[in-house]
Amino acid sequence: MSTIAESMSADVDRVVAGKSWPRICLVTPVFNSGKYIEQTIRSVLAQSYPNLDYFIVDGGSTDNTIEVIRKYEGSISGWLSEPDKGMYDAINKGFARTTGDIMGWISATDQLHVGALSVVGSVFREFPEVEWITGRPTSYNEEGMTIEIGSIPRWSRVRFLAGFNRYIQQECTFWRRSLWTKAGGFVDASRRSASDFELWLRFFRHARLYPVDALIGGYRYHADADSAVNIDRYNKICDGLLDQELEGVAWGGALKTFHRTNRAVGNVRVLRALWYWVVLRGLDRVLRWDIAPVIQFRSGRWALTKT
Repeated sequence: MSTIAESMSADVDRVVAGKSWPRICLVTPVFNSGKYIEQTIRSVLAQSYPNLDYFIVDGGSTDNTIEVIRKYEGSISGWLSEPDKGMYDAINKGFARTTGDIMGWISATDQLHVGALSVVGSVFREFPEVEWITGRPTSYNEEGMTIEIGSIPRWSRVRFLAGFNRYIQQECTFWRRSLWTKAGGFVDASRRSASDFELWLRFFRHARLYPVDALIGGYRYHADADSAVNIDRYNKICDGLLDQELEGVAWGGALKTFHRTNRAVGNVRVLRALWYWVVLRGLDRVLRWDIAPVIQFRSGRWALTKT
């Protein structure tokens, strides 16, 4: 897999040869992640991306996190360590201290794939109309080995509000600063979980999400992962955020009714299969009118495809 990724990265380099690379600002929030943070930092620095603003925000770690960060402070844009209100507060602090037209964050337990930032930079350079992208969802095990590579989800606002393809993987999602500004210019730091989901709701008000058929970033499964350990709580928060969003949508009432019915039917085993095959699959086919094309690397260049 690394050989394929490195070959693709070289092809991407040729695509943008002679063109300026867009500036990418990347933030890593961290608190007591000394076990993982070095792999995360190394995955970023190994990109050798020529126009990167990489900032690390520590929440006052008491383990060896600060020691690890100091090993690399000469290779990053900067870092700070002070008490904060959680991961999302740290992300806001980091973005406020960075510049660049393209934005994203990678948490201290997660990693970028080989050539990821070259993919991101070249896609945004090639398609000025594209405002945010996401790659193939991938995951690592606790030791940092790639263990899952998902299919390419298809995205649209109406499908997202209807509850299809809820999980946009944050680790492989990047966006333009102009979209960030239009959506309010912040991640909601009032909660400890699902604020990335709330940010996606705001992004969808302004722009289509384009899937990229490439490996960008991955999520690490580990014992302290909040969304994985507390998936039911996470889903309840997302349900509440969806209901709030639908209050401002003309057809929101119908979707709220659909959500309530979907949750109720899901608890009745005898109805679940019938509901899936008749209603959900049929609705899935209907709600494809605003799906964004897939961005794929074909014949030496990025192209928009409707596969």
